[in-house]
Amino acid sequence: MLNVIAQNELVADAGEQGLWLAEGDDPYFLIRFSPLRERYVVIKLASRSGEIQPKLYVNRGQGFREEEALTAGSGRNFLIVADVGSFGTICTLRLDPASEPCQLTLEVRAIRSAIALQHFISDQQRQNSELVVARFSRLPRFWKKLPTIRLGKRNTVAARYVEQARILADKLLPGQLGCTDPWLSIVVPVYNAPVRYLNELVSSFEKQNIEGVELVLSDDGSDSSDTLGWFTSQPAKPNIVVVANPINKGIALATNSGIDAARGEWVALLDHDDVIAPNGLTVIQTAIATHPDAEFFYTDELVVNDALEPIGLMLKPAYDPVLLTGVNYINHFSVYRRQRLNEIGKLRSGFEGSQDYDLLLRYLEGLDDAMIIHVPYPAYWWRQTGTTYSSKFIDRATDNARAALKDKFARAGKATEVTEALTTTLHRIRFGTSATNRPKISIIIPNKDSYALMATLLKGIYEQTAYDNHEVIVIDNGSTEPATLALYNEYGQRFPSFSCHIKQATFNFSRAINEGMERASGEHFLLLNNDVEIIDGGWLDELVDCLSYDQVGIVGAKLLYPDRRLQHAGVITGFGGLAGHWYLNKPEDFGGPMNRLHVRNSMTCVTGAVMLISGECARQIGQWDEENFAVAYNDVDYCLRAHKAGFRIVWTPFAYLIHHESVSRGSDRGGENSKRFEREQENLKRLHLTHTFDDPASNPGYSTDRSDPKITPFSSLPVPRRWFT
Repeated sequence: MLNVIAQNELVADAGEQGLWLAEGDDPYFLIRFSPLRERYVVIKLASRSGEIQPKLYVNRGQGFREEEALTAGSGRNFLIVADVGSFGTICTLRLDPASEPCQLTLEVRAIRSAIALQHFISDQQRQNSELVVARFSRLPRFWKKLPTIRLGKRNTVAARYVEQARILADKLLPGQLGCTDPWLSIVVPVYNAPVRYLNELVSSFEKQNIEGVELVLSDDGSDSSDTLGWFTSQPAKPNIVVVANPINKGIALATNSGIDAARGEWVALLDHDDVIAPNGLTVIQTAIATHPDAEFFYTDELVVNDALEPIGLMLKPAYDPVLLTGVNYINHFSVYRRQRLNEIGKLRSGFEGSQDYDLLLRYLEGLDDAMIIHVPYPAYWWRQTGTTYSSKFIDRATDNARAALKDKFARAGKATEVTEALTTTLHRIRFGTSATNRPKISIIIPNKDSYALMATLLKGIYEQTAYDNHEVIVIDNGSTEPATLALYNEYGQRFPSFSCHIKQATFNFSRAINEGMERASGEHFLLLNNDVEIIDGGWLDELVDCLSYDQVGIVGAKLLYPDRRLQHAGVITGFGGLAGHWYLNKPEDFGGPMNRLHVRNSMTCVTGAVMLISGECARQIGQWDEENFAVAYNDVDYCLRAHKAGFRIVWTPFAYLIHHESVSRGSDRGGENSKRFEREQENLKRLHLTHTFDDPASNPGYSTDRSDPKITPFSSLPVPRRWFT
């Protein structure tokens, strides 16, 4: 029996069986089989994104070593045959399909005999004349010695990133805190932990080379002789405290016992199977010293396997309470003020698997965003083994997370329903405000001629959209097409809420929006491009629902190209020195880092093609800039003005539409349009310094040179970040 496990940013495409998306630069498959097995492992691999150069690895006892890679050649279609023998103690192969992001298909089968193998190869070659057949005969079958792990030897992106971060942090000097000693207590609940995990945790703590910290190990009534033996064998140390709870009461109460024993002004919570990254505590201390009024800090994290080898990175945005209601992206390394922890009652029982999520939601409640600091350093190494409570009992952990979210909004006086997001274990908050008290929405559509587009859009608004408390205002800059004029007349007669205002003028998107808003009578304003196609009736309900989050002034939607690839999942300020869409052309169900494209996010910008603006935001920010941004970047300018004024901008994947981008207006790349486009680019840099902008929705570890940002080691340690500065 064969078992295939995808690792390191390999994502199955839900739209097609057997299709994989390799999103990182070091994706691989582990192919596992039993000691008694069929003789041949046959791998059928095909690329849909150009030529690839797959490699096969066999662990001979020292891990998967780069120098022992077996190369299958170059091409698009491969049949890789591995002769693993009918018996052996080596039971795993590693297949690296490509070193660049790509789409690929994979089939793996076992074949018993050489004759059956030859028949299969011949049949495949008849079907595909370009098939590359790579045969690896008599691979090693037995360990020469017990396997050992060579820590971080593979030159992966994650390994390079954390090593560069460590080197830069080596130069930091500890900050001056002016608080009691110890300044930090690291509390770790322990239950029947393997001795190796405890040794690695303590070693990572002792190697921090920093004073004023203590490690509090709170044992939750362990009955493992190995764990108990480890505790009794440890010499007494002044900075390591052991709390022996006589009976098992669960992780929440064990953690509370550790917090009760802690002496530090600050408390960090770790799991017993994870470790602290080199220089992690120095970076945290420096952040605390430079932000003395802050109440909470959190860091990025490195995902490692059981042997502490890097397999991924979690590079996080600045504090985003909207994203946090969809996924607990914060978690590790979290640093709390001990006094506030005690004031809120520490952890609560009854939220098993999501007790840390419940704690976060309660602790952050009522804090100003400026008091919550993101430290963009991978200070935590999270061992991903699949043996944690939340992974083994995922359904219960998910239910408890949703109970914690429901509690959070109930405390704020908001009745909510919490349902699944596009990833079933993540969350969607339904406030229900649009169903019970639907504010009037003024829909503003700039247009000229474009009968087919307008007919599709208006039909979608009036016949497909569930939300019905709206008016439609078309600002037309000179239509002469009879079919378009007749369409206006038809809708004007059928719907009193429809109006059209035609005036011959040069196209100026900002001017059209300003005129539409002046004519509007609604409570909020919705901008729609004429080349948008409505495909789901609940889209406007969802946009309005997002206004129920605190401080939200603008809401944007998920837009798809006609072939259902991503066109808009938010705009990142600073991309290309200006601003740009991220993850363009990804599949419709692409999740992105931490699956954050499957839940609501805060952004600094969303596109004006579908943009809901609250009345309060519109009144405070004022008119769109007709002079500096007649056509391009006017939505970026408006969003950045709103962001700087303290309004939150939300993007949601639950409102999704088709966008036939710029079909009616054409390109900005030629003649006078090109000169105007270049002027507006320079205006954006001049007014908003986009060439140096650190977008809080992204992370300093991501490149800004492409829509699909890559992890790039930074040249200097980035400063701690807030959402609003």
